[in-house]
Amino acid sequence: MLQRLWQARRIPLAWLLLSRQPLRLAVALAGISFAGILMFMQLGFRDGLFDASVTIHKLFDADLVMMSPRTMSSIGMAGFPRRRLIQAMGDPAVQGATPVHWNLLLWRNPVSGNTRSILALGFEPADPLFLDPELAEKARSLTQKGRVLFDERSRPEFGPIAEWFKQGRTVETEVAGTRVRVSGLVTLGPSFGADGNILTSRETFLQLLPGTPPGSIELGLIRLRPGSDIEATRQRLESSLPSDVRLFTKAGFEEFEKTYWRTSTAIGFIFTLGAAMGFVVGCVIVYQILYSDVSDHLPEYATLMAMGYRLPILLGVVAREGLILAVLGYLPAYAAGLGLYALVRNGTNLPVAMNSVRATVVFSMILVMCLGSAALAMRRLGDADPAEIF
Repeated sequence: MLQRLWQARRIPLAWLLLSRQPLRLAVALAGISFAGILMFMQLGFRDGLFDASVTIHKLFDADLVMMSPRTMSSIGMAGFPRRRLIQAMGDPAVQGATPVHWNLLLWRNPVSGNTRSILALGFEPADPLFLDPELAEKARSLTQKGRVLFDERSRPEFGPIAEWFKQGRTVETEVAGTRVRVSGLVTLGPSFGADGNILTSRETFLQLLPGTPPGSIELGLIRLRPGSDIEATRQRLESSLPSDVRLFTKAGFEEFEKTYWRTSTAIGFIFTLGAAMGFVVGCVIVYQILYSDVSDHLPEYATLMAMGYRLPILLGVVAREGLILAVLGYLPAYAAGLGLYALVRNGTNLPVAMNSVRATVVFSMILVMCLGSAALAMRRLGDADPAEIF
């Protein structure tokens, strides 16, 4: 039995051809890994920036979101009449609603005195805003005029606000030229459109931005009764309300924001082009390696053909070489991607992380890259004629 298995074994010709020259194999794997890392980083940055654009959106306690049709993205929110939100409350499926003010204001660093744009959200402290149950307790402090909650995950350029507050110090600074005091900390995270966030009451927000039209808000969060059909309610409200408002499901609200950055800016194109360049670089490297390998071993291949091996069998050897290069080149690229993603998260607070979809996409691209290059290199083998070589 063991003797028959031994006799039936297949010689790993593809691996033997690749490993015959370790230095060439190492160079090939380094090139493939570099191309993989480039694709991981470009796609990771692209997806991370899209995810970062909806950092706040994901936290809202809402089933439906109302906003102006003139709004293009979170960096340019247009206002609409607050009474539209009150009208929506008349629908039997609506359980509650929260009017929200949304604008970028100038925050003064209390240490350096420099100003930087920060996202300010104004709401009624008694209304639900985020899914975090701890926010309701912290929001009570906002009932005092001139108080704000500071996002401790904001960029350090805003100053050591969280550190000072945790030390028990009184933290005061200016927002839009008006004196405010930090009454608590929240954990939200920066977005692509804003490096930091503050929460405040509607009264304080209007004090910070006195030019806000009376009765105008930028966002309306609508909560439905349990068991309600979200999409049916959205359609019903949108058809019954005037055309000066639009309604989205929460998922649709997030996708609306991502679509803006994906289609109305050069971000998606730039990072996708970067990934494509990594793919092309990898193709060139693998093709050169496999073409040289086939050329160097033409006499051996010709010998095998003269012994009766058919061309498709030898082409399969080259294809297996491409498959081996794809697998061995992908593993270090994946490991490096994990490390670089962690480095980017720690340095920028952007939500750049590995996921199964991106890992599969990059592996598929490397596999196509290697097998495609192998297919091109096979043409050299197809031109081989045992009679000419010998």
